[in-house]
Amino acid sequence: MSKDWERAYAEGDTPWDKGSAAPPLVEYLKGHQIAGRALVPGCGTGHDARVLAAAGAEVTGMDLAPRALARARKSAGADTVRWVEGDFLRLDAEERDAYDWVVEHTCLCAIDPAQRETYVQSVRGALKVGGFYWAVFFREVSHYDGSGPPHPIDAAEIDILFAKGFELIQCYTPERTYSCRPKGCEEVRLYRRV
Repeated sequence: MSKDWERAYAEGDTPWDKGSAAPPLVEYLKGHQIAGRALVPGCGTGHDARVLAAAGAEVTGMDLAPRALARARKSAGADTVRWVEGDFLRLDAEERDAYDWVVEHTCLCAIDPAQRETYVQSVRGALKVGGFYWAVFFREVSHYDGSGPPHPIDAAEIDILFAKGFELIQCYTPERTYSCRPKGCEEVRLYRRV
């Protein structure tokens, strides 16, 4: 059964919201440009979307939870982002072949692992040919017992999921992470849609 994200925001049960953009993304933007149209699926209250917009991208933040988007719209810098209530696993026609970038931080780890193939199809569907998928993957989740979210993903599964339709450009362990996440539990990958 999938998590009730709207209820989680209503009850303040949002441990994934650290109050700031993902440190690996902030680190990446110091030396690289993410330009053009960028989609942040599962954007929550929009920290990653806003940092991307501040760096010059034309950003769409998408989330299932109206409360998350309402908070995102009230934040400083929110007017520079297009906010869309929607299910990334069921993209609307106007979201297909529309983006130069899809930027992943906490969407993939939040969905049921059985939906990962559908997620990858949505990444492929959202990106223009030649577009980029930049992702922070959770390789390790402390005390994971099979329930979640978050759900970890290992390198072999990532390789299989993105074997068709994508070219791996870069893969590394980020130097910066949230203080609650030990170094080495995350992996950043950059793919190009081919």
